[in-house]
Amino acid sequence: MRIRAALDRDAAAISAVVVAALRQSNARDYPAEVIEAVAAAFAPEAVRGQIARRRVFLAEIDGQVVGTAALEGDVVRSVFVAPDRQGQGIGRALMAMLEDTARAAGETALRVPASVTAEGFYARLGYQAQREVVQGAERTIVMARRLD
Repeated sequence: MRIRAALDRDAAAISAVVVAALRQSNARDYPAEVIEAVAAAFAPEAVRGQIARRRVFLAEIDGQVVGTAALEGDVVRSVFVAPDRQGQGIGRALMAMLEDTARAAGETALRVPASVTAEGFYARLGYQAQREVVQGAERTIVMARRLD
């Protein structure tokens, strides 16, 4: 597995990973209208905008994009792993890259607006729930961790 900075040309592949993860993994925790609204926010053109605004990374195996994660200041954004690759350490490796990047930028802590689906993943990495945000049918748990 290789982790690298995302480029504009990666937008469609990143979009495909995110949408697949939303529709297969997150769908058990959220209603279809929430999944589709979030999926629309990760269309390739939207991902290109994210690449321009954030530090976006991707994980690839044999040249295939299998995961993505982004950092915006001290906030973790958009951590997704292809459904058929979940549980293989890809998300953990992406998070390690984000944490190293944040430390190098002088950050001492990270926050993440976690989906209900990902709350356990972040908890296993040492993130603790701070508060819950509910917007209609969408529920997010804001979690945080100090960087050592």
